[in-house]
Amino acid sequence: MAFEIPENIHPNCARLAWMIGTWAGNGHGEYPGIEAFQFGQEIIFQQDGRPFIHYMSRAWIVDADGNHVREAAQETGFLRPQEDGTLELVLSHNLGFTEVWHGELHAEQPRFEIVTDAVARTATAKEYVGGKRLYGYVNGDLLYAFDMAAMGQPLQPHTHAQLVRQ
Repeated sequence: MAFEIPENIHPNCARLAWMIGTWAGNGHGEYPGIEAFQFGQEIIFQQDGRPFIHYMSRAWIVDADGNHVREAAQETGFLRPQEDGTLELVLSHNLGFTEVWHGELHAEQPRFEIVTDAVARTATAKEYVGGKRLYGYVNGDLLYAFDMAAMGQPLQPHTHAQLVRQ
C-alpha cells in the first residue's frame, strides 16, 4: 500500500513520511541466555505538524502456530529529525529503562540507522547498556533490526521484524 504525505507535516519530518501510520506483523528474537522466540508487533507512527513523530510499539510472544502466548515489550517515544538530516529519538520502555538515540537519515533511500547515546534504568530493570537499530521501507513494508548489548554480552543481533501497513 502506498503512503501519503500529510499536508500538515513539518518540513523536518517530511523525509520520514513513509513511516506515518500503523504497521503490524511478526518477528524473531534471540539472545545469549534466553530461548529464541517469535513475536507479533504493532507500531504506530503519528505526527501533528510539529517537528517530531510520536512512536508507539507493543509486542506479544506467539507460539509456532502464531497464537498469542503472552504480552511482551512496549515502548513509546519521539523521533526528532533535524534540518541537517540527523535524527534523535527519546524512548521509554515498560521494562524500566529510557534511552536517548542518535543517527542519520539516509540521503537517498527511505531508511535510517540509530545508536544509543544514553541509557537510564530503574533499580529493578535488567541490565541493558546500549543498542543499534536499523529501519527501512522495503517493497512497501517496514523492516527493522535491533542489536542489543545487555546482561554482560557485547552488542549483537536481538530482534528483527517485517511489518505491513494497516
